[in-house]
Amino acid sequence: MVGHDVVSCDAALSEGVLRHGGEDVLASLVDLGREAGSEEAREHGLAANEHPPRLVSYDRHGHRVDEVAFHPSWHWLMDRAVQHGLQAAPWVAGDDHAHLRRAAGFLAWSQTEPGHGCPISMTYAAVPALRVDEAIAAEWVPGLAATSYDFGVRDPRSKRGLLAGMGMTEKQGGSDVRTNVTQAVPTGEDGLYTLHGHKWFTSAPMNDVFLVLAQAPGGLTCFVMPRVLPDGTRNAFDVVRLKDKLGNRSNASGELEFDGTLVRRLGDEGRGVRTIIEMVAATRLDCVIGSAALMRHALAEASWHVAHRSAFGGVLADKPLMRNVVADLALESEAATALALRLATAVDRTDDPHEAALRRIALPLAKFWVCKRTPAMVAESLECLGGNGYVEESGLPLMYREAPLNSVWEGSGNVNALDVLRALGREPETLGAWMTEVGAARGANAHLDRAVDETLVLLGESGAVEGSARLLAGRMATCLQGSLLVRFAPAEVSDLFCASRLAAGHHGTFGMLTGGDQAYVVERATPVID
Repeated sequence: MVGHDVVSCDAALSEGVLRHGGEDVLASLVDLGREAGSEEAREHGLAANEHPPRLVSYDRHGHRVDEVAFHPSWHWLMDRAVQHGLQAAPWVAGDDHAHLRRAAGFLAWSQTEPGHGCPISMTYAAVPALRVDEAIAAEWVPGLAATSYDFGVRDPRSKRGLLAGMGMTEKQGGSDVRTNVTQAVPTGEDGLYTLHGHKWFTSAPMNDVFLVLAQAPGGLTCFVMPRVLPDGTRNAFDVVRLKDKLGNRSNASGELEFDGTLVRRLGDEGRGVRTIIEMVAATRLDCVIGSAALMRHALAEASWHVAHRSAFGGVLADKPLMRNVVADLALESEAATALALRLATAVDRTDDPHEAALRRIALPLAKFWVCKRTPAMVAESLECLGGNGYVEESGLPLMYREAPLNSVWEGSGNVNALDVLRALGREPETLGAWMTEVGAARGANAHLDRAVDETLVLLGESGAVEGSARLLAGRMATCLQGSLLVRFAPAEVSDLFCASRLAAGHHGTFGMLTGGDQAYVVERATPVID
């Protein structure tokens, strides 16, 4: 499956962009969509994973350099992603639909290869946190928003474009960042500190600037850590090793150690989590988009295969049971795409109180549910190709290894489910926003109406009971997806989705749909190559 337009061949994506943005936004994605579906992009994606990054601790003279070497295919992918404005460009675009356009582009481009999306995502997410301090933002945001990829450890003032990373977690605490032990010692110069400690998981250690958390005298604080200092010398930190990960192998994730690393405070001492929380929100959005991209890519490969593979006396797509499986996969993918694009639209409308409240509750809902659904969907898509799907050349094993990642990073499933409870308990307007959004489809589908009513009962019964957090989050997320599909997708899609996900007796295995126009759903999801 090469030589297709990833955007125009995805009805759920293109219709969502038209719905929330219009013809101009969709037209702006044409070049990206075609390049993402090219044979060249597919080959670069495979090569970047076959040749993972390598830590270069010392140069040939024995000097410590702590650099990361990448295969040329990595640089090809990064260069295109930055040129397409998928990093921080939306924050300075002055466009009413900048984040929607970027989300749709990120969803399409991530189907070339998911690993390089990490530094792109970190760069996108850094901007709202940096804007806590106008002077710091003025120093870094223009470079982060530039659409030129300029790899290498050099003075940021000499580079055509910059990339950002993040280091929050430590060995002893993981997601519980309040247990961080890395110390930030004031230098005596206003806003400057030195770090002493470590980071257990630092995303993109080759980037130009990092947001990190450390314990200052006033408590946990956020800091800006440049790779190269203003005098042109390298900042003092060691990249101990790169993680040997299950998936995401094209991307470098490192362990860092600090001993006198120079940083600048971002925000007030003791307000580190509050300062960095907007960065976390943005990366969680990208986890949802990235998972939706994996779903769509896996579905596209599966539906294309069964449409062109003949076995047992006919084309596989014409076999009722295979049709059932692929239709079910298509429902899952379309629901994920619809929710991802709705969330991106909320970022474009943050001045609207409803949109801000919806984003607050729907982000952890979507992060929990969409990311949790991805591994099972990718596995089922792989199975549609039979033994060929289990072979590396198909690309499905790469997707399968990647599939659990977004549920783990930026807060695991439990962390996000508990964040739903936290939002409901502390910010009552979030429940109102969810009810308004799902209520917009009231009366249009009996399964959805009943599911919303049952979810509200569950909310009243469980309240803030921690043990019910996953159940509540899953139901709220599925109702939200159902509402979006009922309002905006063809009835053939929304009716089947609500009947299979929201009706009593719903099962978790794909391919158990009953009734409905499954052939239409499959045809809608299958890429077409001119």
